[in-house]
Amino acid sequence: MADRSPLLELAALFLTLGTVGFGGPQAHLAMMEEAVVQHRQWLTPEEFSEGVALCEMLPGPASTQMGIYIGYRRAGWLGGVVSGVCFIAPAFAIVVALAWAYFRFQTVPAVQDLFLGAAPAVTAIITAFCLRLSQRVLKEPLHWGLAIAALILTLSEAIPVFLVLVLAGAISWLWVQRSQAAWLPLLPAAIGPTDFWGWSQWPERSGPLFRFFLETGTFVFGGGLVIIPLLQQQVVQQWQWLTAQQFVDGVAIGQLSPGPVVLTAAFIGFAVAGLSGAATATFGIFLPSFLFILLAAPLLQRLRQNQGIQQFLRGVSPAVLGAIAATLWPLARPSLQSDQLSILLFSLLLFAGNLVALVRWKRPTWQVVLVGIGLGFTIGPLL
Repeated sequence: MADRSPLLELAALFLTLGTVGFGGPQAHLAMMEEAVVQHRQWLTPEEFSEGVALCEMLPGPASTQMGIYIGYRRAGWLGGVVSGVCFIAPAFAIVVALAWAYFRFQTVPAVQDLFLGAAPAVTAIITAFCLRLSQRVLKEPLHWGLAIAALILTLSEAIPVFLVLVLAGAISWLWVQRSQAAWLPLLPAAIGPTDFWGWSQWPERSGPLFRFFLETGTFVFGGGLVIIPLLQQQVVQQWQWLTAQQFVDGVAIGQLSPGPVVLTAAFIGFAVAGLSGAATATFGIFLPSFLFILLAAPLLQRLRQNQGIQQFLRGVSPAVLGAIAATLWPLARPSLQSDQLSILLFSLLLFAGNLVALVRWKRPTWQVVLVGIGLGFTIGPLL
């Protein structure tokens, strides 16, 4: 029993955190710190802080990686797998259930009204994130230049977003040295899933889905919201798996779940190939996080001390800011281009109110989305 105890403790803790952990990655990290440092003393405060710093240095959702890291420190590789899977599983189930309901009932007028407030809420969330991120990463003229260049390149769709991030990191590294791959065509246009399980579509579509989300998960630098420009460029504009409005609603559903926002991948996978597609997309996007922590954990400290890697990541961060900022117009456009003045005014007022709630009152993102959807449902029929 003693041998199984650490794994059972990890499973119970991270199933709980994955179920009640609303509020985004900072809330997740705060809950983890309280649980593993203050209550259980699995890690010292210094060890926890070092783990957070190491996870934030890597691409991928930092809070999920921190959960994997805690499990690894507590019970080795198997502990890392148990903690990571248990943290992801509850939110995955919630996103899949909401995705099924969305695609099953989205043509009902009441459901359309329900998501009328989603776009202003999501746009406000991304704007607030950009404001916070800009304070941390725009520290010198080079960083401003990289952010603006990333904004322009993302809007122009000249090259894939992940290449923009890699180029920014390389430029930053080369600048310091001076002073001291092709995308595969994937799936056809998106279809609403008529088969919940998706078995009939999965053999044909599992490979492209897995490859796409594996590549995406490998380049999610700077937090979960970085997934939005990566997905928006490919999923909506290039392959048209989702419409612009469906993508906004999918991001909103991802924000409503208690888990990491990158679980928006499950919504997209469900749209393409039902439950099997959601599972494939989720597996692909989280696999790099597990590999980074479980295979590289012994080397993380040395990597963090490497000046070249640090400078590369300093260039990636402002490019992330520019790429995320570039998604604001595509996400807001469906509301701003409405023919009805009442809908336009509703969207602008809701956006402003959401932004104040996030920046001034520090409200959790899931509350902002929930209020936006609620207002859309109640006010939408009157507009």
